[in-house]
Amino acid sequence: MIKLLLVDDEELVRAGLRTILGAEPDITVVGEASDGADVPGLVRRFAPDVVLMDVRMQAVDGIAATRHLVTTLPNPPRVLVLTTFGNDGHVYDALQAGATGFLLKRARPAEIVQAVRTVAGGDSLLFPAAVRDLVATRGRMGGDALRSAGLTEREGEVLRWVARGLSNAEIARALMVGVETVKTHVGNVLAKLGARDRTQAVVAAYESGFIDPRRPVDV
Repeated sequence: MIKLLLVDDEELVRAGLRTILGAEPDITVVGEASDGADVPGLVRRFAPDVVLMDVRMQAVDGIAATRHLVTTLPNPPRVLVLTTFGNDGHVYDALQAGATGFLLKRARPAEIVQAVRTVAGGDSLLFPAAVRDLVATRGRMGGDALRSAGLTEREGEVLRWVARGLSNAEIARALMVGVETVKTHVGNVLAKLGARDRTQAVVAAYESGFIDPRRPVDV
């Protein structure tokens, strides 16, 4: 059973999400909040697997709430941020803060359900084109995570495939290696970058200039 916490300052949005997600046999909504300030206490109380959180709220927004969870808890829940517009700069800030991915509020019910299941299962909800466009719009932030990471040539190649949104199985087929080998490479990339998941690794790749957001990802 996936335990889910809903955080949005619009009651109608929370009600809609509760109706959609609460109807699923493998998802239970354990709590709700209208502001990010309430999130830490609710997370400690209910230990949700996933927090579905609005990126913009009045007092404490989703960015600050995400950063607090990721930096203060030993095993923080996965965070999916909700946004009205995919090119919202706040979304990129949330990804930098540690969010696993983002969803548009106009997403179809089936997409919302699948997104929650995806991140609850340990995978990242990565939209390569959207992340690339966000970086291109905001410009590089001058990160240097890749310079000091010491990635091998193969690890860098795997990171570029990850940035294209490929799964481990798809990368394995492209490289003609086993899936376990790819998992090892991805694990090494995350460890060397200090990234929590694939989304964080891709953000670091764009920020450092390892991948140019103005060009399609070339492997």
